[in-house]
Amino acid sequence: MTGPPTREYLYKILVVGDLGTGKTSIIRRYVHNIFSTNYKSTIGVDFALKVIQWSPEIIVRLQLWDIAGQERFGNMTRVYYKEALGAFVVYDVTRPQTFEGVTKWKQDLDSKVALPELWGGGNIPVVLLANKSDLLQEGHGQPINPLEMDQFCQDNGFSKWFETSAKDNSNIDEAARHLIQTIVAIEEERGTLLTDDLDNDSIHLDQSKHHDHYSGGSGCC
Repeated sequence: MTGPPTREYLYKILVVGDLGTGKTSIIRRYVHNIFSTNYKSTIGVDFALKVIQWSPEIIVRLQLWDIAGQERFGNMTRVYYKEALGAFVVYDVTRPQTFEGVTKWKQDLDSKVALPELWGGGNIPVVLLANKSDLLQEGHGQPINPLEMDQFCQDNGFSKWFETSAKDNSNIDEAARHLIQTIVAIEEERGTLLTDDLDNDSIHLDQSKHHDHYSGGSGCC
């Protein structure tokens, strides 16, 4: 007796935030379980692909779009955001000015991308990442007040927040799991599959080509 057919979901996920907040480090840790302090600053947009056996009958393919920190001030983000189903907004816990950019990134997302009409539209789910928490343990920056962060997320429409560290591999898998779970729930609740419904002009990634897409360099992004 055969089990239920395997379903494959393709999810485009944006990773945005101010310059130097650790977006590339988070993606590289999540996809390849690698951490380095030497990355070139992302210019424009970069990509990574992660395939997840979400459940016995569900395979999730994540397209992770690493959006450069300065792109919010350009005109290309609407193109980059197209067909995204979720996003992470990243800030650096040791640099308060990057937290000030969080609401601007969220407003940018809300104004330029929405869930598919098949799903009833609405804002895509967005998770806030308070990154570089390993530096808090070393005495840098101000400790995070969880109650204040919960309220901030509620007030600004974030699905949830996580204190993360690419260096320590802290809470990155948990944050991704939460975002995927949220998207899967929306998709299954509304009874539609996007796997075969993406526009023909969407970018399809070759997994072998992008297996180790990030290159080392000077400067941490």
